[in-house]
Amino acid sequence: MKNPNYVSLSCIGIILASLAFPLLVNAQSNPSLSDAEVASVAVAANQIDMSYADIAEAKSKNTKVLKFAQTMKRDHAAVIEQASALVKKLGVTPKDNAVSKKLLADAAQTKKTLNDKSGKVFDKAYIDNEVSYHKAVINTVQTLLIPDTDNAELKQLLQNVLPALKAHLGHAEMLQKNVVQ
Repeated sequence: MKNPNYVSLSCIGIILASLAFPLLVNAQSNPSLSDAEVASVAVAANQIDMSYADIAEAKSKNTKVLKFAQTMKRDHAAVIEQASALVKKLGVTPKDNAVSKKLLADAAQTKKTLNDKSGKVFDKAYIDNEVSYHKAVINTVQTLLIPDTDNAELKQLLQNVLPALKAHLGHAEMLQKNVVQ
C-alpha cells in the first residue's frame, strides 16, 4: 500500500536534479539546462541521496534514522526507474554537464564527511544533510526549474512532485528535532 505522504514520487528524480542549482547559481547568473542535462542531474541526484542512505544503513544504530534511510533508498530507486521511463518517452538521453559534475564532486565531500563520523554525531550529520538537501531542492524547483521549463509535461511533473519533496523534508525535520538533537 502506498504511503500518502509520498505523493507523486515518480517525479522526484527530475526534481532532485535541481539540487545542484543552489550550489552553482549566484545572484549574477542562472544556468540554463537542456532536458538531457536535467535528466543527467536527476539521475546523479537520486543516486547520491541513495548513497547517503547506504552510509546511514552501514553506520547508524538508531532505528528511526535507519527507517528514514530505507525510505530514501526505496523512494529514490523507484524515482530513478520512473524518471528513466519518462526520459525514454520524451526521447531524451541524459547528458553530463557542469551541474551534474559539480553535484557529484560535492557529494564526494559530503560522503567523506559522513563516513568520518559515528554514533549520534553521524546520525545528526546525516539528518542535517537530508534537511538541507531537500530544502535546496524545493527552493530550486519553485524558483528556477518550474519557471524555466518549457515542456508542459515536465513542468506538470515538477509541480506535482512538490508535495512529496515537502513530505521528505518534514520527515527529516521531525527526526532532526525529536531524534538526533
